[in-house]
Amino acid sequence: MTRPIAWVTGANRGIGRGISAALAARGFDLVGTDLDENDDTRTTGAMVEEAGGSFRFLQGDIGHAGDAADLAAAAMRDGPIHCLVNNAGLQTRQRVDILELPEAEFDRLMAVNLRGTFFLTQAVAKAMLADEAVPGRSIVSITSVAARAANPMSAAYCMTKAGLSMMVRLFALRLAASGIASFEVRPGLIRTPMNSDDLRPYLAAFESGRVPYRDWGQIDQVGKAVATLASGDIPYSTGEVINVAGGFQIEQIA
Repeated sequence: MTRPIAWVTGANRGIGRGISAALAARGFDLVGTDLDENDDTRTTGAMVEEAGGSFRFLQGDIGHAGDAADLAAAAMRDGPIHCLVNNAGLQTRQRVDILELPEAEFDRLMAVNLRGTFFLTQAVAKAMLADEAVPGRSIVSITSVAARAANPMSAAYCMTKAGLSMMVRLFALRLAASGIASFEVRPGLIRTPMNSDDLRPYLAAFESGRVPYRDWGQIDQVGKAVATLASGDIPYSTGEVINVAGGFQIEQIA
């Protein structure tokens, strides 16, 4: 790999795939991590290559925090990571009232969405600090409008995304003096395989104007936001939140 390297977790499909393709179009080679290598992986790889980048798959489970250092070392096999994109994440299997949230479900989301992502970011940040010759590095974490908008029926998801949002700011403060930026990209209602089962709650948000654009966001729109940040096109900035949400984040008065 001769171009700068971006490492995208949860790269097999959905938003991770769109981010990978957008980064390749902006001059990056990609390392993509997911649970398994399969047809989805190959589709992502083909899209990256079509956009001009190379793609290397690295199998891993972000939820195993104890493996973070080894996984990071494997990702950097071909050179330093210019941009880490924390995209891997889980949604609740079934919406359930916060008073009935099972411990196992809470732990499942916490392990991937926050705990594992934190220790992976920590490992990459240490490596970035050890190699100060690489300029313009960044860490971009994909959260959700649920980091700020509460829903007692998706409590574990909201709490993990809110925690991840704080993590972004903490790393921004710690790494800024070394020229490493930390950003948060906060998608709204993006049409992905994760939300394809029951569209009714989302359609209601469009019809009511709760989402001012009154339509789905697209995967490639999130990818473009990440690629803009990773490419250094918003200099002298860190700790920022970029909403890709069609205005969903705007507080409205009824």
